[in-house]
Amino acid sequence: MLQKDGFFRKRDDGLFNKGTSTTPAPAANATPLSSDTARADVRTYERKEAKLVVGPEIKIKGVEISDCDTLVVEGRIEATLDSRVLEITQHGVFQGTIAVDNAEIHGRFEGELTVRKQLVIHATGKVSGKIRYAKIKVEEGAELSGTIEMNDKLQSNVTPARRVGAA
Repeated sequence: MLQKDGFFRKRDDGLFNKGTSTTPAPAANATPLSSDTARADVRTYERKEAKLVVGPEIKIKGVEISDCDTLVVEGRIEATLDSRVLEITQHGVFQGTIAVDNAEIHGRFEGELTVRKQLVIHATGKVSGKIRYAKIKVEEGAELSGTIEMNDKLQSNVTPARRVGAA
């Protein structure tokens, strides 16, 4: 039940008068926009970076995250994710399955991690499970355990190795 003076109360403070129009009147010599210009304006607002931040003290369990460009984990999450960027902060924990372009881990990851470009594990990071990467950077003090494999097929711009002196 909503209360009259609560958050969802009817705003009748004179700021939004029904009789007053807030749209400006067209100028006498105004030229209408072409449809190409209107479409270009719409395209600029179509898609911005989709970023999800799981804040500290937040716990999410049993979800599949999609259409997320960047996921920042400050709390605890158990999920499946396919994204561009993953960042786990120092106190963040991620359990589950991830496929990302780039991952930067300061906190803890447990599960299956596939990084198509670069995986960075900082000194406070702890990664365990099945880890596949194209490039990896591990700082001194970081913990890394489980099945770990480099997969150059993950990165599309890697050239195949050639043997020197082969006939």
